[in-house]
Amino acid sequence: MPVVTSMFKQWKKQWAIGRVKAGDGHPLKPFRWWQTFTGRKLFSLRVQQDGQTIEYAVEVRQGSERTMAHVFLNGRHHAQAPLPAVIPVAHGTIEIAKSNFGLKRASFVSDDNVEHQLVADPSSLIGRRLRYEREHPQASRIIGAVSIAVLLVGVGLNLIQLLEPLSAIPPVQERFGTFESPVSLPVWLNVALGAAAVLGSMERGLRLKYSWLLDGMAD
Repeated sequence: MPVVTSMFKQWKKQWAIGRVKAGDGHPLKPFRWWQTFTGRKLFSLRVQQDGQTIEYAVEVRQGSERTMAHVFLNGRHHAQAPLPAVIPVAHGTIEIAKSNFGLKRASFVSDDNVEHQLVADPSSLIGRRLRYEREHPQASRIIGAVSIAVLLVGVGLNLIQLLEPLSAIPPVQERFGTFESPVSLPVWLNVALGAAAVLGSMERGLRLKYSWLLDGMAD
């Protein structure tokens, strides 16, 4: 089974690389504070090669049909690919993936399979949140714990209540019986819990944190 999983991951990686297109050489534009509200995200990466420093920038923005990752080499547009993106660069690949609530991965994966998180532009919302995490680690941990708690409570309670109508479907009822939810919340509270779960996932997305079990349920 591990061999099959490894082969599948390798196939997915090669498939993503196959979608990469060459860049057109246009210059990278600096990040503006108002672009936080347009969804633009900007990251940087420095790689050493032959005693020289190669500077990459990764811009993620929503296109007309899909979200694209654009890689700039020394300030010039080098390559682009739709998300989830795997873009070859010196000594590894840049890998970007998103969830419904933000990015879940923005990494450089070296040739020896060591993963390094890309550096977010300090003016971006992700950059500001990560800086807050560095400067106020204790407060950041509390915020992170609240995000997880909100996700668990919001998604968990809604799932429990959803089981009752699902168990009333005749084939399900015949096989498993009827499930009676121990929780019955008013609609407004269910909506509030769902919204809180979304906010929790968005906060985790600002820290590039993602768990298929936690955030995947909110997706």
